[in-house]
Amino acid sequence: MPEIQKRRYWQMKAAVFLDRDGVINKEVRFLRKPEQFELLPGFCEGIKLLNEHGWVTVIITNQPVIARGEATPHDIEVMHEKMKRELRKCGAHMDAIYYCPHHPEKGFPGERVKYKINCNCRKPKIGLLEKASRELDIDLKKSFFIGDTTVDVQTGRNAGCKTVLVKTGYGGLDKKFDVTPDFVCENLLEAAKLIVEMNRKC
Repeated sequence: MPEIQKRRYWQMKAAVFLDRDGVINKEVRFLRKPEQFELLPGFCEGIKLLNEHGWVTVIITNQPVIARGEATPHDIEVMHEKMKRELRKCGAHMDAIYYCPHHPEKGFPGERVKYKINCNCRKPKIGLLEKASRELDIDLKKSFFIGDTTVDVQTGRNAGCKTVLVKTGYGGLDKKFDVTPDFVCENLLEAAKLIVEMNRKC
């Protein structure tokens, strides 16, 4: 392996990837309006803990409401700005947010045709994780994926991450995939504590 590639490989970082709805904010099926966006208790504390221990924190979320014509990219950004403001209040931050605006099924009133595609970024596909890996120098195999659905667990597994299912949101009851997470925690804060503790033991 060339020296420059070897050096970059050893510099690659571990990340905690997080689903959004049901993990960071209350689950609202097809959340459409910024006023519906309500952060879950312990979210800021969990992200701050991960920040303090050197984990890169990245949101990976499907937002099909854009393709369905039920929300705009601006609506999504307003929600994310609200989240960032709350994080700043407690001295925490999110390193990056990636979302998929696509939805392959057609026939919705007001749908946006350009987003009605079978993309490679809609979970459980791992296009967004691969993009994050390239842009942020993340080693997926050293990373974790926290989510509230079997779709999230399957996504993490597809990417080679360790997976944590939280009991908030759907709590794994979507049953879309027959998959078992590596760990189960009550919420994001407990998941963050688990990841930090596991890293201490390594």
